[in-house]
Amino acid sequence: MGIKWRTWALPVTVPALLATGCVGAPDAPAAKPAATPPAAPSAAEAARAVCADPAAGPAKASAGAVTVDPAVVGDLAEKTRSSPPGTTFWLRPGRHTLTPQRHAQVLPKKGNRYLGAPGAVLDGRRTNQYAFGGDARDVTIRHLTVQGFVAPHDEGVVNHDSADGWVVEHATIQYNSGAGLMAGARQRVRANCLRGNGQYGMNAYKGSGPLRGLLVEGNEIVGNNTGDWERRRPGCGCTGGVKFWAVDGADVRGNWVHDNRGTGLWADTNNNDFLIEDNLIEGNDGAALIYETSYNAVVRENTIRRNNWVEGRKYAARGDGFPLGTVYVSESGGEPRVRARTDRIEIHRNVLEDNWSGITLWENADRFCNSAANTSSGTCTLLVADIARCARPGIATAPLHSDCRWKTQRVRIHHNRFVLDKSVLKCTEKCDRMAVLANYGTYPPWSPYKGEQISEAITLGQHNRWHDNVYVGPWRFVVHDPSRVLDFAQWRGAPYRQDAGSSLGPRDGG
Repeated sequence: MGIKWRTWALPVTVPALLATGCVGAPDAPAAKPAATPPAAPSAAEAARAVCADPAAGPAKASAGAVTVDPAVVGDLAEKTRSSPPGTTFWLRPGRHTLTPQRHAQVLPKKGNRYLGAPGAVLDGRRTNQYAFGGDARDVTIRHLTVQGFVAPHDEGVVNHDSADGWVVEHATIQYNSGAGLMAGARQRVRANCLRGNGQYGMNAYKGSGPLRGLLVEGNEIVGNNTGDWERRRPGCGCTGGVKFWAVDGADVRGNWVHDNRGTGLWADTNNNDFLIEDNLIEGNDGAALIYETSYNAVVRENTIRRNNWVEGRKYAARGDGFPLGTVYVSESGGEPRVRARTDRIEIHRNVLEDNWSGITLWENADRFCNSAANTSSGTCTLLVADIARCARPGIATAPLHSDCRWKTQRVRIHHNRFVLDKSVLKCTEKCDRMAVLANYGTYPPWSPYKGEQISEAITLGQHNRWHDNVYVGPWRFVVHDPSRVLDFAQWRGAPYRQDAGSSLGPRDGG
């Protein structure tokens, strides 16, 4: 699941930072300022009230609803068991509990609805692992606080078994171990407070069957990964606000994703067809967004600010020259053969302000199907159904030579505004990078991708382009490998010719 990014065959050093270039490349026409994107996403601003002022649930039971009594231990689970599918349950105000067995949980039936009155809380008392589980479809949970459950690592508390068609709205899912919420196909996650959970606010992972048609809208996702799992299991790639795994079709919009320990939003391994728009992503310890070994996405009109300070500073302090981006596209790209709403990764009309570095496009030359360097072990690309085919001799020739690796290709980065004030970050170097690069391929011994071929491909041959952006501040640009650090004129000049129509200056774009 995690990212393997800094395996270098040869020692590399980052040269001294070059002076800022504020003019166009010698062989390019002078740039005019690009249009300035909107200042802040209104839908995400609305999500800022979700945890502080949650919408109140119904004060009385509707006609035909089953009333659940907080004074009776296990009343919710028992009444669910004894009621038919499609029943509506109204939880009275107060602290509801389950029987004190580790696996005691509510097992909904198809079409059940669970509505919390103002002040209704389902509390696991640090005893029960799961709140709601089972495979029943089309379950609704609204206006209910779920807290104090102790799901194991990589498991979740609400919709533990990733059943399909659930609707979770106006709920507060907080202070649990593991993930607060799991996801199934066609799940709707709207206007919830996902706060202070031990691993993820939500883990969008389904062990069997496709996970398609996910909506994550208007939620506040804050303070998750309290268990600090990257420290406990270094390189696990298993933390953050939300993790998406093999999701085909997701709309992630209007959320406030902030102050999570680790990454804000992380799409990891064979995700496809994502629309990430109108979110406010700020103050996360790691990257705002990682899109890893995945395909076809639009990232637009987001405000991304003050992310990656903790992780970026940690790597810089130990002398790591890797340009650790706040938006990090890792072995991911547009692929016309994988059906989606777009055949590119398009990152446009976003505002990125005072993050630790900007956008990094990366491809690990040693990471491909059947390589031990593939941290998504046992998984192959969406273009090769049988991973065993990605071996000698076939992998050395077309089409497997191309199809057995995830490629950072067909990425367009345009009409964004990148603002950096180093005095805000209190940094002197390595926080100012925009990058497109790969490592020198060395591993495994039978790899057909050795040497600089992947560095050359991602930099010059895979149709990755920046254009019509506004830069404010002392930006640097890394190409090919970490040792090539360019100023703006070099970045725009031959052979790279990036950022046509863009501008760089302390005041450009207002």
